[in-house]
Amino acid sequence: MNARLDALASPVTGKLVKHLVAAGKVVEATGLPVATQELVKIRASQINGCGGCLDMHTKEAAAAGETSLRLHLVAAWREATVFTDAERAALELTEQGTRIADAAGGVPDDVWARAAEHYDEEQLLALVSLIALINTFNRLNVILQQPAGGYRVGQLAHAK
Repeated sequence: MNARLDALASPVTGKLVKHLVAAGKVVEATGLPVATQELVKIRASQINGCGGCLDMHTKEAAAAGETSLRLHLVAAWREATVFTDAERAALELTEQGTRIADAAGGVPDDVWARAAEHYDEEQLLALVSLIALINTFNRLNVILQQPAGGYRVGQLAHAK
């Protein structure tokens, strides 16, 4: 597969991506666990079919010490016993926030309540922001047909 456009070569999307990455840095500094952040990025990317983001975030998560078992089971998190209750709540919120158009009224109150049991207000805001950011990246990559498979850990560090 070839990308429709080289997004990083464009001054417009180059600036946009730098701002999105900067917003991601704000989320990273909130105290939301790094493992949870990567799981959220992976789950949203699975739902959206974003190979580029899956390539990046599974490799980055593995490099940060995430186990291959947990990475392989993200799509089946409900049945898997390897995730904490807090991670499960974050994954459920990720699914609901990513599929927001499928539910009249948005994210159900019970899903929000489960997340609120495990995360304080700042972490909840970080989680919601992260879900919005990864969905933005997913949509850019899917629409532009960014290929997957060639990402190297740290490859986009210069964009940060």
